[in-house]
Amino acid sequence: MCKAFKIISKIIAILTAIVGVLFVVYFWNLDQKLLGWAYVQVNKIFDRKKTDIKF
Repeated sequence: MCKAFKIISKIIAILTAIVGVLFVVYFWNLDQKLLGWAYVQVNKIFDRKKTDIKF
């Protein structure tokens, strides 16, 4: 019984940590900030390339 309680308590602690991290990401909108930063970096890379199309 004691072993099962230790395993269950570890699982609850891990799930609580995961929910806490997800709440922080949601609360501060970090996923959109990360994607916004990545979008700027990708645009910097592709804006430097020369195109083959001549007008």
